[in-house]
Amino acid sequence: MTLHLPGADGGLRTYEPRTEPLALTPAAPFTSRTVFAAAHVVADPRADVSPDSPAAVDWDATLAFRRHLWSHGLGVAEAMDTAQRGMGLDWAGAAELIRRSAAEARAAGGRIACGAGTDQLTTAASPAEVRAAYEEQLALVEEAGAQAVLMASRALAATARGPEDYLETYGHLLRQASQPVILHWLGPMFDPALEGYWGSADLDAATDTFLEVVAAHPGKVDGVKISLLDARRESDLRRRLPEGVRCYTGDDFHYPGLIAGDEQGFSHALLGVFDPLGPLAARAVRVLDTGDVRGFRALLDPTVELSRHLFQAPTRFYKTGVVFLAWLAGHQSHFTMVGGLQSARSLPHLARAYELADGLGLFPDPKLAEERMRTLLNLYGVEQ
Repeated sequence: MTLHLPGADGGLRTYEPRTEPLALTPAAPFTSRTVFAAAHVVADPRADVSPDSPAAVDWDATLAFRRHLWSHGLGVAEAMDTAQRGMGLDWAGAAELIRRSAAEARAAGGRIACGAGTDQLTTAASPAEVRAAYEEQLALVEEAGAQAVLMASRALAATARGPEDYLETYGHLLRQASQPVILHWLGPMFDPALEGYWGSADLDAATDTFLEVVAAHPGKVDGVKISLLDARRESDLRRRLPEGVRCYTGDDFHYPGLIAGDEQGFSHALLGVFDPLGPLAARAVRVLDTGDVRGFRALLDPTVELSRHLFQAPTRFYKTGVVFLAWLAGHQSHFTMVGGLQSARSLPHLARAYELADGLGLFPDPKLAEERMRTLLNLYGVEQ
């Protein structure tokens, strides 16, 4: 059967869904790259909440999705922006997510890294309060037995007077960390409140400050996650890292080339788009483990069109497409998001995401995906 999908021009186009998925089976972790998928949370659709209420999470479905990612050899980056930190999931919800997911990781033998930030601060804060908020979250992540990702802080961006405040704050936290952490530089396309992070809107100056933090504490920095959607800048920064410090790409536009690398090195990965791409991305990385760069690119390059679609401006709403695809893929029974964020993308946007994902063979049950897409279209008044 065919579907009539709405386009951005207001018209309908005919699409013939595929009938067979790719055969993507669970397998062991990778040998050549460290790869994390930043995972989404599954809302509880039966909870009586409003967009301003604390998040109501379906813990069973949320943890089941993490087991799915671990089964394919991927690490899970937990309580990051993909999990709607600061966009529906507050610190109390994130703390519970970290505790539960870290315990599940121990049971499943999966790798996990969890975001530590300052989002318990909801009003203007002093530098000392920003440091204390970071300390609270870092302690919780470490007590849960997870690796910490020091996330970019809206509160620090709002209070910092210049690069020196970033150097002092991050230096203080790295001295306290019991294990090497991942430093996360999230660009303003993902969160406008982070404009001018590291003390300057000039990215060259900001990069110098960022690298100064790393250079001063190389033993406490496992790696850096760069989410600027600028492949050249990431490659240049990667070459300036101290020996032994990894670069984790967070570039959802250019990840195949950055992970493949060049004669001067490569990036590992910590990506939101690997939430929907998990099994296919895992297959590609295993091909890369054999040294077959061309085969790796042949598998992963075709996924970039979908990723660029999901992460198109306003980029911060990419979570809507990620959760939508999880629903179509059968990882959850509904298309409801914490904070009501399922309304953040248009029907034409979602229809195109379905078309691209189906074309890649991402849905384990294409018939189920087709039925759910048809249900959504009918709900929006697009008769089939």
